[in-house]
Amino acid sequence: MPNGKCQMANFMKDLQKLEKTLGVKFKNKDLLTQALVHRSYLNENPSFKLDHNERLEFLGDAVLEIVVTEHLYKKYPNPEGELTNWRASLVNSISLAELSEELKIEGFLYLSKGETKDKNSKARQYILANAQEAIIGAIYLDQGMAASKKYITKNMISKLPEILETKSYIDPKTRFQEAAQERLTTTPTYKVLKEVGPDHAKNFTIACMLGSEVVAKGEGSSKQEAQVEAAKNALKVKGW
Repeated sequence: MPNGKCQMANFMKDLQKLEKTLGVKFKNKDLLTQALVHRSYLNENPSFKLDHNERLEFLGDAVLEIVVTEHLYKKYPNPEGELTNWRASLVNSISLAELSEELKIEGFLYLSKGETKDKNSKARQYILANAQEAIIGAIYLDQGMAASKKYITKNMISKLPEILETKSYIDPKTRFQEAAQERLTTTPTYKVLKEVGPDHAKNFTIACMLGSEVVAKGEGSSKQEAQVEAAKNALKVKGW
């Protein structure tokens, strides 16, 4: 068998493996393939037959939001503010990226050589999150809302009980502050330890403190992001 046909056969086997992992057998395999194509890949492979996944991501984001919103509306009589926080915990980029990692999506992605080598956690998180939304968009186009709802319910909505039990829908800064005030009657403070890089690409290192004690540190491209990371790490350090 010529090399090209061998490669195609291997690719089809890979797709079948992914379909099995996703629990969805696609009628149009190109939709699933396109959901895996990052824009950077086309920069290096302009003759590739399919477009990148951003339009599918746009569609998948809308499908995901309506499915999760409808579920929360029908199942819980809670106020709008609480439902909004719960939904955000289910559909944010961190949760989507974690699901992609669970399903081992990364190994199927079409990335440029640079993106393949770049293991920057934040950049890779966005790529994995966007690919997950694109897969949802592909499922919707291929098989409609019922299949999309089944996939989202199985892989995302099923995690809601744990989110509610651990109260992880509350942002880390608020959680750490509430815990510190309840246990120690102390309000945490945050101190910038380091600030590097040009104005358009700064990186901050911030300490989460209880009095003069540095509980944990966090990094981010903004002070807010670094504070959230520091608070998240502080919760782990304290075991709260």
